[in-house]
Amino acid sequence: MPQVSAALGRMPLPPTSVRVLIGFGLLLLVSLLVLHRRPARLMVEGSRLDPAERFLSLFEGANATIAADLRALTAGPHLAGTPAAAGAAAHVLTRLRALGLRTLTREYAPLLSYPGHASLALLRADQTLIAQLSLDEPADAGRHLVRPYHAYAPSGGAVAEAVFVNLGREEDYLALDRLGVSVRGCIVVAIRGGGYRGGVVQRAAGRGAVAVLIAGHADGGVERGTVILGGPGDPLTPGWAATGAAERLGFDHETVMRRFPTIPSMPVSAMTASAILRSLGGPPLPAEWRIGVELAENFRGVGPGPMLVNFTYQEDRKIAMIQDIFAIVKGYEEPDRYVILGNHRDAWTYGAVDPNSGTSALLDIARRLGIMLQSGWTPRRTIILCSWDGEEFGMIGSTEWVEENLGDLHSKAVAYLNVDCAVQGVGLFAGSTPQLDNLLVDVTKQVKDPDVAGKTVHDTWNTMNGGINIERLARTDSDFAPFLHHAGIPCVDLYYGKEFPVYHTALDSYNWMEMHGDPLFLRHVAIAEIWGLLALRLADDPVLPFDYQTYASQLQEHTNALSTMMKNSESVNLMNRCVDDLSGAAIEVLKEAKKLQGVDTSDGYALMRRRLLNDRLLLAERSFLQPDGLQGRVWFKHLLYSPPEDYESKLAFFPGVADAISRSTNRSAKERRAAVRHEIWKISRAIQKAASVLRGEFSYRNESLNFSVSVAP
Repeated sequence: MPQVSAALGRMPLPPTSVRVLIGFGLLLLVSLLVLHRRPARLMVEGSRLDPAERFLSLFEGANATIAADLRALTAGPHLAGTPAAAGAAAHVLTRLRALGLRTLTREYAPLLSYPGHASLALLRADQTLIAQLSLDEPADAGRHLVRPYHAYAPSGGAVAEAVFVNLGREEDYLALDRLGVSVRGCIVVAIRGGGYRGGVVQRAAGRGAVAVLIAGHADGGVERGTVILGGPGDPLTPGWAATGAAERLGFDHETVMRRFPTIPSMPVSAMTASAILRSLGGPPLPAEWRIGVELAENFRGVGPGPMLVNFTYQEDRKIAMIQDIFAIVKGYEEPDRYVILGNHRDAWTYGAVDPNSGTSALLDIARRLGIMLQSGWTPRRTIILCSWDGEEFGMIGSTEWVEENLGDLHSKAVAYLNVDCAVQGVGLFAGSTPQLDNLLVDVTKQVKDPDVAGKTVHDTWNTMNGGINIERLARTDSDFAPFLHHAGIPCVDLYYGKEFPVYHTALDSYNWMEMHGDPLFLRHVAIAEIWGLLALRLADDPVLPFDYQTYASQLQEHTNALSTMMKNSESVNLMNRCVDDLSGAAIEVLKEAKKLQGVDTSDGYALMRRRLLNDRLLLAERSFLQPDGLQGRVWFKHLLYSPPEDYESKLAFFPGVADAISRSTNRSAKERRAAVRHEIWKISRAIQKAASVLRGEFSYRNESLNFSVSVAP
């Protein structure tokens, strides 16, 4: 080394210009090396913007591009598995590619269900014809759409008396019982609004009905939808992906048979339902039903009869092709950690609200991310934008993808952010797993309210409900279901407007959105910005912004509610101790996170510790999964927030407990207590496991049992 230094010292100095060039070259080399390790911060008009600020700065013209995308997507119907679905898929794929994003597609071949022949007639008691009744949708005067039907309703027919069952809930059947009215052997007529339509059909079948008709709205719309039972996904490939060469169970397999209702059903127009209801005799309507019944002017009674209804339905089941579309923005530091945004693309009709308000918002996020990528930004973690197919048949596109990639998702998925019907009306509504609550609230403080000048979304969200209200996702009506209930991935679900009257009807059109849902398309912009900012925080924050103290607080509320229901049982006391332990672990993690938030990127050890902390935060939610699934419902694995088996259950958490209660009606009090206690033990173990995962170590605490445990045979 001294010889080298001496030799360099004896060399003549180069000219000044050469020295400048050498210095510039070294500076450029160092800069390139730094840029290779970490992308430069965005530069906009000479000022530095963080990714969130840059994302929000790209709002100019967003409502116009969203409107243009929505108009293109709703130009015609695009029911999954039909040739008409290709247009919407091509639009999404073309737009993503034009934005410079890397795209992928994945095809699946599930069992889908379409309408074949159907007829409905009103007969006299001697079976002579009174009138043929229309099964068309008045709002679809040109018959451009698939005729109203229930997907997976079995073929069948009946000539029977009709009974009106109001909304078709258990309480409605109890009211009929008090009137001495049975639906056994009858065709029941219900008004939509009694919960999941499949549950309405299932309850009617359990009461001995032979068919179900569900009335549409007075505006001429008739609601299509699925009546599949037992959860989401292809009914022939439960638990594995419906790829072209996949194993498929037979229709006579017990698992498959449980997925389909046992009696046929059909949605009908208000006009058709009124014709049947006007023919009914029997006891008069219960007083509490009259408020909601606006179908028939001369409504005399609930039935049965005396006239007969002749109903036939032929289902057309077939294996059909669906296509999921993905755009991938690869992360630079943790490319193997995935922040996933999803919306389904298929629609029963034109789908302006459901789902393409969400599709157009997703495309706006893609537009902004594309511009940011061109400016030199890259996320720390990978962002995946997903356009699902086959959702309307039971979340099939998302479920098959989750089932196919379950191993990778278990170890690598950070969160899934879902938007289905982005804009239904006024006001933000949101659901999430509890560790994402605070992040969701923080993000809404950054987004301008679309309806009130000078306010943020957080301001109006807070005042609209008298405080922030975040729903827990114990339902299976959108694509978060497989991610949360089957894979244990933290989830968020967002939408504007609680509900809308044109759901699944011909009226769900671009015209309705432009006239009623969001005339200026500013609510679409707000959803896109909330959705996108959530993704950026989850993708770019050095430490994942998960708060398990909030989770522990929510579990404490659930435990208190259960304790009241169980009258302070000893098993619930055990759960309380586990929740306390989770809270303690969450506090420890927050302290660790503060230390690791801004570590020097040259400190490899600190970076490794931060990566390990993020892994613990990411994996804690998986602790709430029961590997072999809920009892009798193995696909559902989340012990806290899977949906209960009883569609009308009032318990919106701890599904195993809810199932044990609903199944124990004919058991002794001792058997009921034992069944519920067993489920509480499962939940307690899962909470304890989550605390251990957060701490990142084996359990080290010895606990004494301070309550009696019966071991008698």
